[in-house]
Amino acid sequence: MDRLQAMRVFVTVVDLGSQSAAADHLDLSRPVVSRYLAELEDWIGARLLHRTTRKLSLTAAGAETLPRCRQLLELCGDMQAAVSEPDDAPRGLLRLSVSTSFAQAQLAQAIAEYVTRYPLVTVDLQVLDRTVNLVDERIDLAIRTSNDLDPNLIARRLTVCRSVVCATPAYLLAHPAPRKVEDLARHNCLTHAYFGKSLWHFEEGGEHISVPVHGNITANEASTLLRVTLAGAGVAMLPSYQAGDYIRRGELVRLLPDAEPRHMNIYAVYASRKHMPSALRSLLDFLVQRFPEEPVWDIGL
Repeated sequence: MDRLQAMRVFVTVVDLGSQSAAADHLDLSRPVVSRYLAELEDWIGARLLHRTTRKLSLTAAGAETLPRCRQLLELCGDMQAAVSEPDDAPRGLLRLSVSTSFAQAQLAQAIAEYVTRYPLVTVDLQVLDRTVNLVDERIDLAIRTSNDLDPNLIARRLTVCRSVVCATPAYLLAHPAPRKVEDLARHNCLTHAYFGKSLWHFEEGGEHISVPVHGNITANEASTLLRVTLAGAGVAMLPSYQAGDYIRRGELVRLLPDAEPRHMNIYAVYASRKHMPSALRSLLDFLVQRFPEEPVWDIGL
């Protein structure tokens, strides 16, 4: 029995949820997939899957075996990479998690450039406005904007995330622009449900200032806040990576430039340095070069 292939079949069946899907993915027949599973169960000496007409589920032995099969397959891939030619290009699948706003404003273009440079790598972009569990959801790399990361994860800082307070020229014709941060209390402030929903934080003249804000629109992700701001609904605090181009084109006006909203950092986060695939290492290096310490999206703001 080809035990490595049997383990690969088992992992693929679990990941895709059925033997037929695994057969299609691995370019095998359904009977061959069934035979590999049976031979793996004979070798281990335990049933790995509950098989019904509707779904497959792991047995207790299967749940114990699955992560070990993943580790062995990963180790085998690392061994093959270690003895390959030095100029062998990165290859394989990378699953990447990122927020909607950063994906749309910056990362989509970066990933397009990356796969052009490394055409043997496939990137599965998971655009999610929530914090994912890297291990449980099989995410190779997550892009996170935070100043408070999980200490159990490995983080590589990419760049800084600044914010800007802004509104449309049309809104400002009807509502005099704020001259100091306290004036924001008299404006319809469009807020993020998770960041500064009722309190905006600034640094001005070396002092920290917190200003209560309120408004009639709240959203749980920044891309929607950008759209309602462009529609003239009010004043918003938006990431500069997202609002910068609109400010440079005059579609938005930056307000209170002397009051700096609180900075955050943008990180590439992954679960382990052990057995890092060459594709993941190349993507990390590419992103570090692509997003420098002083990002291009802040130029001219």
